[in-house]
Amino acid sequence: MKTYAKKDVSRRVMTLNMGPQHPATHGVLRIELELEGETIVKATPIIGYLHTGVEKHSETKTYYQNIVMYDRLDYIAPAMNNMSYIGAVERLLGIEAPPRAKVIRVILLELSRIKSHLVWLATAAHDTGAMTVLLYCFREREAVMKLYESLSGARMMQSWICPGGLRGDIPDGWTTMIKAFLDEFPARIKEYRALLERNPIFLKRVKDIGYISREEAIAYGLSGPSARASGVNYDLRRNRPYEGYNDYDFEVPVLTDGCAYARYRVRMEEMIQARSIILQALEKLPNGPVRAEHPVFLAPPREGIHENMETLIKHFKFFTSGFKAPAGEVYFATETGKGELGFYIISDGSEKPYRVKIRAPSFSNLSILPRIAPGHMLSDIVAIIGSLDIVLGEIDR
Repeated sequence: MKTYAKKDVSRRVMTLNMGPQHPATHGVLRIELELEGETIVKATPIIGYLHTGVEKHSETKTYYQNIVMYDRLDYIAPAMNNMSYIGAVERLLGIEAPPRAKVIRVILLELSRIKSHLVWLATAAHDTGAMTVLLYCFREREAVMKLYESLSGARMMQSWICPGGLRGDIPDGWTTMIKAFLDEFPARIKEYRALLERNPIFLKRVKDIGYISREEAIAYGLSGPSARASGVNYDLRRNRPYEGYNDYDFEVPVLTDGCAYARYRVRMEEMIQARSIILQALEKLPNGPVRAEHPVFLAPPREGIHENMETLIKHFKFFTSGFKAPAGEVYFATETGKGELGFYIISDGSEKPYRVKIRAPSFSNLSILPRIAPGHMLSDIVAIIGSLDIVLGEIDR
């Protein structure tokens, strides 16, 4: 127990540690709260409990070996992490993925956006007492996980996006599976909304809670739905298109209410828009290769390693020694489910990056918590954290 200065001696403030267990199931986060009764006076996020040193590790591994590490940044949507890193590597090498690979990449990215928002909706609703929604959302998330598993054999960490394209083409029947999922998805969205938007408890927990103005969102570097719910009309897919996003017809939902409920509404609409983008991608999916023919990084076909010693040697050398990238520096960013995820890479001309710096959206989005939490009740802090949609894997780099 501690007190304010003499002029505020009548106000007694209690310090309470929230964490470092998993508060609101959003990762190993500790919030140091100063409370006057049940009213928050100050909230200080304390991070570092999940620190992996991934940026420093990147300097010790080849460009290809680094791919699997970045799956673990936002472990809810690994494909988006891969795309941000691979986009930077491709820009450094001056190469471009074939048209078919780009369209499949867009499908993977938008499936990841849906999966990311489903996990957010499940946990954020559960934080505010709506437990049924969690079960429903994980039902649809499981369908997306099966789509990934049928493509790559891995449910979460696929590392399917690689320099110059993809590790392999899509299997037979995969597009039919996607269409079946997308056909059911609008009805599922309707279920979520019926459970939440007719729920007076949920509405009271999120409406007018955690207000962020447009000016504050910009000043604190917020991005993604957390910024667009405050009137920041910016989406990298539209403003700085990559992977052919400029060829797709979609809307960027923007609201000005700036509260937790507005952030909920933006993400719900983004899932609908992601579905539309995937349907367009399936219609325009061209034939052709899924890997660029580039001698710098192209590994020999795996099936040849059992038949030819030279192929085996080349295959071994590629994955152990890697390829050299031209000296220089690049920055490439994508619009993930949480906002702008960017990779800044400095190359010294060797097989390993000289420096990698990651611009993680969750880090910036969490930074505004000390600004918006004071004045709220203790019970509101969980709803506020949930509405920001953070993941500690990319915060504690």
